[in-house]
Amino acid sequence: MTDYIRKRVVVTGVGAITPIGNTPAEYWEGLVSGRNGIDYITHFDASSHDCRIAGEVKNFDPHDYLERKEVKRMDRFSQFGVSAAKQALADANLVINELNAEQIGVIIGSGVGGIKVLEDQQTVYLNRGPDRCSPFMIPMMIANMAAGLTAIHTGAKGPNNCTVTACAAGSNAIGDAFRLVQGGYAQAMICGGCEAAITPLSVAGFAACKALSFRNDDPAHACRPFDRDRDGFVMGEGAGILILEELQHALSRGARIYGEIIGYAMTCDAYHMTSPVPGGEGAARAIQLALKDAGITPEQVTYINAHGTSTPANDANETKAIRTALGDHAYKIAVSSTKSMTGHLLGGSGGIEAVATVLAIANEKIPPTINLENPDTECDLDYVPHTSRAQTIEVALSNSFGFGGHNVTLVFKKY
Repeated sequence: MTDYIRKRVVVTGVGAITPIGNTPAEYWEGLVSGRNGIDYITHFDASSHDCRIAGEVKNFDPHDYLERKEVKRMDRFSQFGVSAAKQALADANLVINELNAEQIGVIIGSGVGGIKVLEDQQTVYLNRGPDRCSPFMIPMMIANMAAGLTAIHTGAKGPNNCTVTACAAGSNAIGDAFRLVQGGYAQAMICGGCEAAITPLSVAGFAACKALSFRNDDPAHACRPFDRDRDGFVMGEGAGILILEELQHALSRGARIYGEIIGYAMTCDAYHMTSPVPGGEGAARAIQLALKDAGITPEQVTYINAHGTSTPANDANETKAIRTALGDHAYKIAVSSTKSMTGHLLGGSGGIEAVATVLAIANEKIPPTINLENPDTECDLDYVPHTSRAQTIEVALSNSFGFGGHNVTLVFKKY
């Protein structure tokens, strides 16, 4: 894509359903106040599990957004995605009608899709036989359904897709949507990620591969990115959605603009199924390529919303990647992991973290990394420990890295 045909793309709406708030306003207040969203699992009896903690969404009622019949035909991950998309459209004051429907699209990523439905229907199959499985099992389970259902419930007839790149899925969705608007293939895109994987089998599987924290005696402090005592991530759930809009289209209708998205890059480690390449080489390239795509130098970066999972491998390697990509300037910027409050939403994490990043730019405040009590010597950057920080942010990055070696960096700037 040559520079002269690139359109400018801005963020005009946000939606968020998270373990620390079920609207963008609640989520933002939770972030800047350092609210902990992690506690003991209530979705199922986890007493026999090695990990018994998670960042559950509290007090969410899908009937606030959907009819009762529709709720029954959706897995929780789709309920989150469609509901957050409706929030974001309302926030953007963007009405989809027959005149613009074909120019508005949807890309919503998910790491595992409707795993709860799959588990429930497996039980039905084993106990009651194959002819008792629900006819809605497949459309409730498949990961693309949050994107499909969002289009159905909003009327968006433009480009529609689903990214399934593990924990990078939400950021890939936003980046791919950015490219479509930038290239003139859509006037606006509903994009982000959603996940609802706090289920017996899912938690058991992540625990079996030693990815989760087993700090069951202290859930509030279990997620501790960049801390020397971190022992794994804490699973979260929810959805984060952005409305990306071509600048002139947004201006023509008087839209409020949170910020501008100016760069996107993705790379692969090509190294290991679950572990990042030592030294963070793939992540560093994603950051460098995203800056190049944006036409930004390292010295212009103010803030990074880190992937920051609280796993031993990620946090040290992400720190090295930031140092490699930004050089000495890495020590002059703020880096924080909002997962310390929400837990890790897997495919939904890039969505809520992009929302956090654009709200940080718009509100000129950097969310903290909570629970950072004893910094790891390998993690030597400014992680904004404990409390939020008032600061003007000109350029911010949002990093997401996923199993399989997927690396994504998004670049946002003040409009």
